[in-house]
Amino acid sequence: MVWGAINTAGRSTLVHVQGRITAQRYVEEILRPHALPLLADQDAIFQQDNARPHTARLTTQFLTDHHVQVLPWPSMSPDMNPIEQLWDELDRRVRRREEAPANHRDLLQALQEEWDTIPQQDIRHLIQSMPRMCRAVVAAQGSHTPY
Repeated sequence: MVWGAINTAGRSTLVHVQGRITAQRYVEEILRPHALPLLADQDAIFQQDNARPHTARLTTQFLTDHHVQVLPWPSMSPDMNPIEQLWDELDRRVRRREEAPANHRDLLQALQEEWDTIPQQDIRHLIQSMPRMCRAVVAAQGSHTPY
């Protein structure tokens, strides 16, 4: 598994997560070293799903202590996080490579290389589509949308 974050001005490096991710590991290995620097000096809203490490008391307290505004995420909501579309694009890019990754190390390298080459303009467009996506979900009363 890899973790990454995006904003309109940049992106994190991809973080390779080995084994089971706990709230403690999420805070110490992902949020503190990677998410906080990306959120620094920005009027940003942090978006994540309701995975246990994301909603654990330790995590929510850490984010509160660091004044990170988190977008509330309903438990039974469509997955509208723009990064999900970016993960799909990353998958397509790796699969289109002339030479498929031969092992785990090669896969991680290919993922990072492709992640680094996704144009920031594409990321910005995904993020800026959020209001439109939210309106579509409201209009569809939570049902299927084109997103």
